[in-house]
Amino acid sequence: MGERPLVWIPRPVHDDGLALLRDHADVRLGYGDAATTFDDIAGQVAGILLRTARVDGAMMRRAPALTIIARHGVGLDTVDLDTAEQRGIVVTTTPTANTQSVAEHTIALLLAVRRGIGVAVRNEGDTRAAIQGRELSGSTLGLIGFGRIASRVAHIARQGFGMRVLAYDPLLPDAGIAAAGAEPAPLDRVLAQSDAVSLHVPLTERTRHLIGLAELLSMPKGGVVINTSRGGTVDEDALLSALRQGHLAGAGLDVTVLEPLPADHPLRTEPSVIITPHVGAQTAEAMRRMATDAAGKIIEHLA
Repeated sequence: MGERPLVWIPRPVHDDGLALLRDHADVRLGYGDAATTFDDIAGQVAGILLRTARVDGAMMRRAPALTIIARHGVGLDTVDLDTAEQRGIVVTTTPTANTQSVAEHTIALLLAVRRGIGVAVRNEGDTRAAIQGRELSGSTLGLIGFGRIASRVAHIARQGFGMRVLAYDPLLPDAGIAAAGAEPAPLDRVLAQSDAVSLHVPLTERTRHLIGLAELLSMPKGGVVINTSRGGTVDEDALLSALRQGHLAGAGLDVTVLEPLPADHPLRTEPSVIITPHVGAQTAEAMRRMATDAAGKIIEHLA
């Protein structure tokens, strides 16, 4: 039996994923008491199971045996894709592993913001009458991006709360959006007609600051913004301005440009804003699925 390929895991993943990989590879961890740094094994590493760390071009060029980077999740903004393509390194994701978890977190943020739960939790003696939320039933949810997670959000919103759902995705045909239970619409109509807008797009140069001040002010007064995709897709200065002008009623953010968001960031002082630290996918079920799916792709590739 030949020497087993070396796989490096820079951040903690579920034990089931580790066990699966250890049956097929020499696994080195970049964390814990006996942590192995990338420089320690750069010349031998054949695969990387990547959760939240970054793999840049310089790292890839120092790793002649590297042939696969398996993302534990769906985002690819932490990988230098141009260099990976140049060097023939396969980059994979786990596109279905966290769908339910992120969809549920999106709905949780939507409920929390629309019902004023953040304000109620921080209540310091105001009367109950001063805290008045809004029901989801009968309102309109606008989805920007309509992949697996957004499609699941649409199903929960429509079937569970009786919401009307509009969706914009320039990469999908209208018939595909309609078949998944949402009304296809251009971006300007989604914004203009939605009581709540939720983002579900990757962060690229085309989507960076996709939602700026003009877009926010085109929403109905009292609207809310939910973001469980990537922080840079919403202009945070514009969001703060729309909130302080009283045009928006609130926002629920699981992602921000800086993560974690600094304690003195002005968005943290807004009573109608609920911020969670990028935990939409962090359920026990999703963490296991992402780790085992990523491990399986490495095993299949190296075999």
